[in-house]
Amino acid sequence: MSASPVTLMVARRVARERYDDFMLWLREGEQLATDFPGYLGSGVLAPPADDDEFQIVFRFADETTLASWEHSASRRAWLTRGQGLFAQPHEQRVQGIDAWFGAADRRAPRWKQSMAIWLAFFPVSLGFNLAFGGWLSDLPLALRTFISTLALTPLMTYWFIPLATHWLDPWLHKRQAQRVPAPGLPSAH
Repeated sequence: MSASPVTLMVARRVARERYDDFMLWLREGEQLATDFPGYLGSGVLAPPADDDEFQIVFRFADETTLASWEHSASRRAWLTRGQGLFAQPHEQRVQGIDAWFGAADRRAPRWKQSMAIWLAFFPVSLGFNLAFGGWLSDLPLALRTFISTLALTPLMTYWFIPLATHWLDPWLHKRQAQRVPAPGLPSAH
């Protein structure tokens, strides 16, 4: 079993007329999870206007605490109460940076992942330095760096990078169009 944080990513397709019921049910599940040792938090990304798939993330301290929650009677009862609210459930367990970029079969190339992280980190880091740079400027470089990374890492990990990857999802997972030659023309290789 792993001693590092683990994320359970859940995709649920929900009919638009059931969104409110689904959100109430989901909040109940998040509340149930807070009672389990090792629960680190959860979040929901609503689908874009042209889709119906919600992305839900539950994060636990390690595999053991996640398994305890996953196999609990309270979670089973909660899942039973949710039957009929969603279709095509899909669950995936991920660790580390992979939690931000989706399932292995549709994970974006590393260069796109790097760009998404940078696009999240730059404005947040700039804002932090504009807000606190003057106050921190008299401190030694190592202490300034320690304070800024201590403040920004949780914000980036739990809020800004997941938000950026959600907003950038169409670009991150854009499939390269395959060129099909016009009829009667040879394909270029």
